Order: sequence, then C-alpha cells, then structure tokens
Amino acid sequence: MTIVGVGNLLWVLAFIAVMVLPANRGVAEDTQKESGKTGPTVSQVVDRLVGKNAQRAIALKRYRSRRSYRLDYKGFPSDLHAEMIVDMNYKAPATKEFTVVSEGGSKWIIHHIFKRLLESELEALHGENLEHTALNSRNYNFTMLGDDGETQGCPYVLGVQPKAPDKFLYRGRIWVNAKDYAVCRVEAEPAKNPSFWITKTEIDHTYSKIGAFWLPASNQSVSALRWGGRATLTIQYGDYKILEADAPNQTDEKVSPASSTRSTTN
Repeated sequence: MTIVGVGNLLWVLAFIAVMVLPANRGVAEDTQKESGKTGPTVSQVVDRLVGKNAQRAIALKRYRSRRSYRLDYKGFPSDLHAEMIVDMNYKAPATKEFTVVSEGGSKWIIHHIFKRLLESELEALHGENLEHTALNSRNYNFTMLGDDGETQGCPYVLGVQPKAPDKFLYRGRIWVNAKDYAVCRVEAEPAKNPSFWITKTEIDHTYSKIGAFWLPASNQSVSALRWGGRATLTIQYGDYKILEADAPNQTDEKVSPASSTRSTTN
C-alpha cells in the first residue's frame, strides 16, 4: 500500500494542469511559421482564444455543479477502487466550495487522492499558480496541426509545447471552437514526469457549452506505473446551473439563470 500510495499521490499532480484551463488569461502569440492556409492563422486562433477566455472569466459570477470522481487501480499489491460525488459552488473571482454528497470504496483513495484533488484545485485558483498554468505564450509555444472536420464546431487543432519542463504544465493538442474560440478538448501528457513511479500519463479532458460559457464535461487520466500497475481517474462534471453572470462582451446584460441550466451527466 505504501508504494502504491506514493505513486498515486504524486500522479495526482499530473492532473492539476488541466484543472485550471477555463481560467486562461494573457496575451498569446504564435512562435511558429504560418501554414499559409485561408483560415485563421495559429496566432489569430490563440489570440482570440485567450481574449474570449478572459471575457468569459469576467462575465461568469456564480455557478454550481455536481461531479462524480472514480479511481480504479489495477496491479501490485492489490486492485483498488473508490468513488465520490461532490457538489461545487463557484463565486468569482476565485472562490470554490465543495460539499461531499457520497463516497464509497477505498478510504485511503478518498482521503489521500480525491480530497487532495479538491485542495489542489483551490490552490490553482490563486496568484502565481493561475499565471503559471495559463494557456498563453508565456508558458507555451503553439503550432497549427490542421483542421479537424470530424470534430463538429471545433475544427482548429493546435499543438501545445511548454516552454519549460514543469510537472504542472502539459504537452499535447487542443481543439478550439470556431465560433466562441473556446477549448473543446485536450489530449495531453505532463511536461515533466511527476514521479519516478510513473512511466506515462495520458489525459483526455473535454468541455461543454453551458449557456454562454464553456465548462468541464469530463476528464480521464490514465497512468502506467513502473511496477506494472495502471491507475485510471475518471471525473464527470454535470448538473450545471449558472446563478449569476453577465453576457460576455456585454457586462451590463444579465444572463437568465433559468435559460443557462443544463446537465452533462448521464
């Protein structure tokens, strides 16, 4: 249990990078050559993405949602499983309150993995942590990988490479919505291996549009451990309700809470 515990606890750090994506801020610019295609250039996509994210972050005042956490570990010395359901209330600019609705399975995972995830999410909201993980040109280089016609509404696929090998940053690719210039999906791995006990971590994170805002829909993080074990963390986000918000670009126009309620859980 001790080796598994240490490996899983450090593996959690690899997940933190994607927790703060909805709060990206800053001025982004491309450091690569343009492809010459007729659509927007990579620098234009990134500039619009960062600008729109900042507008949405300012406009979104309060919302709540429900999440389900599930972790399955297969390997030495024994298989482990845990689940937890949490209600989350957000208040701008940087307040989140979590209420545990139910929990089951391994108490060790619940208290040392799930609770640590919640604590890390709170830490990521503030000051240097927010700036350090922002998806902008201070932290990343961007390349245009092409248009993905199979991803409806999110055709711009960008490669992201961190400028420094840091376990709180990631490398991979993101899909960007053509209308709202919001991140729809992230496929990535940590820029730096967060632990000797981990050989590889793959992260797949998706977003859904809730009213005028793009918020997390699902996350699956799979880590292969050095002694042959495999840990899969799955988070489903849903039951969103926007409690208070301005319309992005029109801060004097209120968004109706009744029209901004949607569930993304099945």
